[in-house]
Amino acid sequence: MTTPVPETRNSLILRLTDHGDADAWEQFVAVYEPLVYRLALAKGFQDADAREVVQEVLLAVSRAIHRWQPNAELGRFRDWLFRIARNLIVNFMTRRRHQSIAGGDRQITDLLDKEIDPSSDESAVFDLEYRREVFRWAAERVREQVQEPTWQAFWWTSVELRSISDVASELNLSVGAVHIARSRVRSRLRAQVRNWDDEDGQ
Repeated sequence: MTTPVPETRNSLILRLTDHGDADAWEQFVAVYEPLVYRLALAKGFQDADAREVVQEVLLAVSRAIHRWQPNAELGRFRDWLFRIARNLIVNFMTRRRHQSIAGGDRQITDLLDKEIDPSSDESAVFDLEYRREVFRWAAERVREQVQEPTWQAFWWTSVELRSISDVASELNLSVGAVHIARSRVRSRLRAQVRNWDDEDGQ
């Protein structure tokens, strides 16, 4: 199933400058923690090292977020985040073990100043994982809003690609009811993704 490619909400990014805003950080971490983790795994890191990189990226973002300003010339927020993540991964692979890189202002500036090719394979992987995480984030919220048979009708036919007639039979629903369930869930998913997208403007 193809999903839209949303951008991070500017309102959420602005809220991240308040380190006491637990809800904003929880939303941010829900999407970006697994994203950075999988990027590290894709670079060949073992689980423990990948998790250490994730923590350093989150720490670097918390210390640099006040510098982020929406700017078409500088790219999207996720490009900015990817630059931090990618450069931290490179630094992690070349520095001495357990030597933190996300500490001082000079180190943060160095991370942000290093350019990344937006057309690189790494950038493409990061964008793909980003789309997956936003879909997962939206799906978790939509699943809480609908009855389980409605969700199963959508998931089994749209994600697992099972036939509508088989799913209708298994759920004891009519074929029409499965179509309606799919449409309802897809509409809610689009609304969740659009909500993420609309507040960004990038």
